[in-house]
Amino acid sequence: MRNITSYIILLISYIWLTSCSEQATPSVTTGVVTITLTGLDDDLSGLEVQLHNISTGSLFVEKTNQQGTATFNVTPGLYEAATSQTRSAAGNEYYSYNGTSGQITVLKDQQTAVTIIMKRAVISRLVIKELYCGGCMADDGTTSFQYDKCVILYNNSAEPASYNNLCFGMAAPANAQATNNNYTSDGHLKYEGEGFTPLWNGIWYFPTTLTIAPYSQVVVNIHGAIDNTLTISQSVNYANPEYYCMFDPESGYNNQRYCPTPSEVIPTSHYLKAVVFGQGNAWPLSNSSPSIVLFQTKDVTPADFAQNTANYWYDGGSSSAIKRCVKVPNDWIIDAIEVFSIDYATQCVKRLTADIDAGYVWMTNKKGHAIYRNVDQQATEQLPENEGRLVYNYSLGVDDSTDPSGIDAEASLNNGAHIIYQNSNNATNDFHERQLCSLRK
Repeated sequence: MRNITSYIILLISYIWLTSCSEQATPSVTTGVVTITLTGLDDDLSGLEVQLHNISTGSLFVEKTNQQGTATFNVTPGLYEAATSQTRSAAGNEYYSYNGTSGQITVLKDQQTAVTIIMKRAVISRLVIKELYCGGCMADDGTTSFQYDKCVILYNNSAEPASYNNLCFGMAAPANAQATNNNYTSDGHLKYEGEGFTPLWNGIWYFPTTLTIAPYSQVVVNIHGAIDNTLTISQSVNYANPEYYCMFDPESGYNNQRYCPTPSEVIPTSHYLKAVVFGQGNAWPLSNSSPSIVLFQTKDVTPADFAQNTANYWYDGGSSSAIKRCVKVPNDWIIDAIEVFSIDYATQCVKRLTADIDAGYVWMTNKKGHAIYRNVDQQATEQLPENEGRLVYNYSLGVDDSTDPSGIDAEASLNNGAHIIYQNSNNATNDFHERQLCSLRK
């Protein structure tokens, strides 16, 4: 009986305490946030806006009404908002509209109005997905092999992309760690603000229109369009009829060590053409810290452009043919990468202006490493066809350089996924150093 009485007393006490606790807890109140988008010329309705609680990590998503306003009812706290939209443009370009607003304070029972001005950038569908240029170690373990370079282009969109007069060039000087006499006394590149980028020694171009299917790539061999693995096991096999190659001995680039006769399986229609306006018998793309530029000539053929002496410019102000460059208008440039050598960390300086590439990516050469573009995680995960096909836990970065998305792009592609790569015109954010070229299986 005593035990029953004790149990009843404990039960009554629990109910009383619980009742008091519930009465003491204030009801949760919310605040209202209205976010209005401006800067778009077309319909503003149905656009997705994200509101992120900085303290709790909670994410809220709403769509805009016809006035371009998204309305949120959220708990008090500190928030940030972001939105990103894309619009088709003429040809192979599209517009990216981005807008953000930070430090949005939400108070209970109050309304906070925020206006976001959308900023527009013109983005090409075509990107440089990967650059392999540092070479690898030979099988003897003591010497290196550096005649197996390539660059991989990728159609970063759901629409076919076609380009004529598509060209490759490299900025001067060849190595980022070399003495660069193109800077003014106040630390600016002499051609900054001039609307052009000087490209050194020679250019390569596709002799016919290049068409790339959506979410597909084109491999372009730079040096050694053969099966290099027959002699160097850690190298790359380019004996593939789908690959392209830079091979034009009649141009003057006829050094057999750099440019051996391509594999017979590569059709001659896949040979790129060259124009040499400097000196040398091979295109001297750096194996430690190159700066490669992809561009498209407008209203003139690549050959006529590169042979026109009115377009010449000289690296460092010298008049020597060794230093000769051509001035490529910046609005012709489709994509570019600035690469710095990890072995010369304190000596590397930029050759590309901020409007072409605002950053740089580090590379270690002679180890088979490649420079690989990061995945745009949000855009890739939002593609409905990617459900169940994305592979995570990416582990092929080098030291602290890796893809922050965590998505293994190559494994995902092999699994049937469509990848959208990051493209902010800043190599520091867009690329990482990869342990091996993706063409190695």
